[in-house]
Amino acid sequence: MAFIAVGVTGGVGAYKAVEVCRGLQKRGHDVVAVMTRSATRFVGPLTFEAITRRPVITSQWRPGMNADIEHIAIADRIALLLVAPCTANVIGKFANGIADDFLSSLYLATKAPVLIAPAMNTNMLAHEAVQRNLDTLSSRGVRFVEPGEGYLACGWIGKGRLAEPAEIVDAAERVLTPADAPLKGTRIVVTAGPTYEDIDPVRYVGNRSSGRMGFAIAAEARRRGAEVTLVAGPTRLEPPASDAVVRVRSAAEMHEAVMRVASNADVVVMAAAVADYAPTSVAPAKIAKSDDPMTLTLRRTKDILADLGSMRAGLASARPLLVGFAAETEDVLAKARDKRLRKKVDLIVANDVSQSDRGFDAPSNAVTIVSADGEQHVPLQSKDRVAGVILDRIEQLLRSRAGATASR
Repeated sequence: MAFIAVGVTGGVGAYKAVEVCRGLQKRGHDVVAVMTRSATRFVGPLTFEAITRRPVITSQWRPGMNADIEHIAIADRIALLLVAPCTANVIGKFANGIADDFLSSLYLATKAPVLIAPAMNTNMLAHEAVQRNLDTLSSRGVRFVEPGEGYLACGWIGKGRLAEPAEIVDAAERVLTPADAPLKGTRIVVTAGPTYEDIDPVRYVGNRSSGRMGFAIAAEARRRGAEVTLVAGPTRLEPPASDAVVRVRSAAEMHEAVMRVASNADVVVMAAAVADYAPTSVAPAKIAKSDDPMTLTLRRTKDILADLGSMRAGLASARPLLVGFAAETEDVLAKARDKRLRKKVDLIVANDVSQSDRGFDAPSNAVTIVSADGEQHVPLQSKDRVAGVILDRIEQLLRSRAGATASR
């Protein structure tokens, strides 16, 4: 997860910056909004505060601001300065080293990458002064999201409108993912969420998984440059940006989807809470309520992780690398160790879901990563940070295997 400063300047496109902030958050980033005085005439700071859940910076003269020299403090912390929209005025300030407000001071103080999404009238964009300023910024390593063409707020038709929020968010992700990203070229399949096993058209058997852990792993893997396929069960959460998202409902659908995409994967992370049992049949109509007891006959579902382990067992390359989860309420480690051996997988991430502050439908988690080399205890922290530890371990295993292969 990266900490990003989103600069918002005084243009009609300022309303799109709200969606840019939201899009960055959906991809797991932490965002602080920095608004120029002119920007506040188009969109109220309260809107950005509600979205980012952080105070919005609108002035370097706010009382108490100098206690921490805030523009310097933020300049040191951010991984990216993104300005959208960026007006001709602010482009000129950046190019000529003018620091007369918080945003322009932040630009001069930060060593983080800078990404600008210009937006202005067509003639302003084409003006020699603006083009010279853009060239100056480009020569300093500033990157740009090209403005789009179409109807402008001034009534003209031409180039100059702010790029769409999705384009800007994608550009930010590219800046944050360096060419030497550790998982670049690695294909990872991640499963997330619960499965629902239907009883009739209204009722189902399910579990409390929210998908947060799997989504965090998918987001972190993509930030590290991996090509991510996300297989997601039914969840109310918006999935993170992935190269492909496969939506499923039942354990059978998840089994079919995972077995189909796993054959081309380097890593499979089974973070989903897949049902172990499903009704033997689904009633075609809603089952009528009665005073008599209701009996459900359940059958065992296919074990996706075990089938992946068996499929891989005959391959000399031991590919894909397999990571499973063991969500237990008692004897957690003992069951996780047994599961790793029995299902022939590389890592088991064990977590105790009997506690309310971790596991199912909680924003935090505490896990133990079980492997042939030992056990790594990860204390209670956000699921985003736990995902980072899991990906670190996956990277270690991939490097180890690559080294072993090269030495043969």
